[in-house]
Amino acid sequence: MKISHEVPLFLLEDSQKFNDYDYALVHLLDSDQDYANYFIKAKQEGRYIILDNSLHELGTAYNDSGLLYWIDKIRPNEFIVPDVWENCIQSVVNARKWAQIELPDEVTKVAVVQAKSVREAITCYQTYRDLGYKKIAFSYGANYYLDHSSHPNKNLAKALGRIEIVSRLYNSNIINATDRVHLLGCQVPQEFSWYLDMPFIETIDTSNPIMATIDNMPYSPIGLTEKPKANMNDHFYMAAEDMDFDLLMWNLDKFRELLKKY
Repeated sequence: MKISHEVPLFLLEDSQKFNDYDYALVHLLDSDQDYANYFIKAKQEGRYIILDNSLHELGTAYNDSGLLYWIDKIRPNEFIVPDVWENCIQSVVNARKWAQIELPDEVTKVAVVQAKSVREAITCYQTYRDLGYKKIAFSYGANYYLDHSSHPNKNLAKALGRIEIVSRLYNSNIINATDRVHLLGCQVPQEFSWYLDMPFIETIDTSNPIMATIDNMPYSPIGLTEKPKANMNDHFYMAAEDMDFDLLMWNLDKFRELLKKY
């Protein structure tokens, strides 16, 4: 399981010390030249890059022309095609369109399961595979995850719900052991330690330990019970002197400890 944490601009270079690969948000490539230059250089240096469509940050996926421009510019190893939050039909429509768009050979297209029920999640996953997608992602925080956990803490319930959905698809042979799956974000970091015996989980991205640091939330040995309120939109340009580096290192180390079984 490879890990990448999105970070404020001043931490980009240092993030190579604790990230297994680089995770690019396309709207920031367009809006900040230093950010764009980092990823252009990272590609030249042979680092693995996943390009995200910025749905989580913008509310809607980035425009197609901007996505195509940056795909050609940085040639990411993976590209998350535009999806629509909790909308299976529109996400499948988008995935069908992007399945027909030619990209550089080295770019793997990744489609995101969006749904309002487990039935839609199954339909979404199976359709993506039929369309030829070699890697599929699951978003965090979907409301239908709450239908699969009765835990009174909604953050834990959503984390447990995603595990239940992924586990159910795996045990039903909808997800195969040889499939490639990406997990987008998290409600609580300890969720990732609960995917033991699921060899298809290939990559994860989450800014959780960074945002927890900004909110002055130290990880406990078992993680967190609440999701940090801080987000990248508000803290991308934060100053280095505003970061508690001791707490940052603590949270990053504890995050890795949660995944040490991998």
